Amino acid sequence: MSSPIISVNHISKQYRLGNIGASTLAADFNRLLGNVFARKHPSKKDLIWALNDINFSVQQGEVLGIIGKNGAGKSTLLKILSRVTSPTSGDIVINGRMASLLEVGTGFHPELTGRENVFLNGAIMGMTKSEIRKKFDEIVDFSGVEKYIDTPVKRYSSGMYVRLAFAVAAHLEPEILIVDEVLAVGDAEFQKKCLGKMKSVSNQGRTVLFVSHNMSAIQSLCPRSILLKSGELIKDGATEQIIQYYLGNELTTSNEIIFDAQNELTYVKSLKLTHQDNSVGRAYKCGETLSFDFEIEADSAGEYQLGIGVASALDVNIFSELSEPIALHKGTQTIHYTNQQIKLAPGHYALTFNWLRNGKSIQYEEKILHFEVLELTTQDETYSIGKGAGFIVSKGLFKLK
Repeated sequence: MSSPIISVNHISKQYRLGNIGASTLAADFNRLLGNVFARKHPSKKDLIWALNDINFSVQQGEVLGIIGKNGAGKSTLLKILSRVTSPTSGDIVINGRMASLLEVGTGFHPELTGRENVFLNGAIMGMTKSEIRKKFDEIVDFSGVEKYIDTPVKRYSSGMYVRLAFAVAAHLEPEILIVDEVLAVGDAEFQKKCLGKMKSVSNQGRTVLFVSHNMSAIQSLCPRSILLKSGELIKDGATEQIIQYYLGNELTTSNEIIFDAQNELTYVKSLKLTHQDNSVGRAYKCGETLSFDFEIEADSAGEYQLGIGVASALDVNIFSELSEPIALHKGTQTIHYTNQQIKLAPGHYALTFNWLRNGKSIQYEEKILHFEVLELTTQDETYSIGKGAGFIVSKGLFKLK
């Protein structure tokens, strides 16, 4: 087998918690000098390991997904690979020209126009002026900002910024393309274009590292993924297996969510997954009625409404509904939500809710509670017809003659 295009060997990154960088350079220097004279050393609780002994390699032409919860170390890893920051220990070997898109407008100068930034970014990547000119029209067409290409990018919206930044990174033919969660800024049409472009890049033998919380995008683009947790690499393998492990072990951890009681805008105090037999558990059986308890703190009597949305683990919206107005008194009370009509197929799901007063949203929580639907084993109650059959199952809705 040929040498990998990226080798990550025992990479660790340590940060010190504190006030360095919170004020002026002179204040930081005086604080450090005071610590030296006082022989004050940071305690262990002031030191955190954003990454701890990470090892993996990537072959040329491979598309690698990197997943994990917020704070897992994904962005830190990409910054080290992109040489934005250096590791505390370990080393990386990269054999190829790299383009990185770690945040909106990476490498753009706000005072320069879109046109000037295209040439600046290309030069930073080692492209010649003639190479950039050759790709320029294609970049502008893909970005969709041709009308504003001679406008300083500081006047661009975040969506325009990321469109042009991605177009530059993807079209100037790097051997390695690193993309963080910036595509969430773009609209649905542009996200689809970006995923298509990354597939095209990988089909040309170039390497892609892709970080996203969108499991559907990860699954469609990346045959292989790694899973990070608290700065450690805990799984490396086929994407479908990694996603199932992530959803089953990392996200679905409790059947109840307690919200911040100190926040005056928190009207829903708790959300609990409930069962018909009053048992406790984070999973429903296939065919079981969906049931949730909402503990509400109403600051005044009146009519309220509850909006519910359920999405699959791959971020596909399954259904949503809005309740009829509910008359509540002032104070704490429990609202019991059930849905007997929709039966979910086995899989992992996430619940979103919207709490409204007089038709206006006053508390919105997206994908706040993750839950699982399990396959039934008894023959007389089987709903599912097999893997991949969809998200909704039914029984007795049609008859054969």
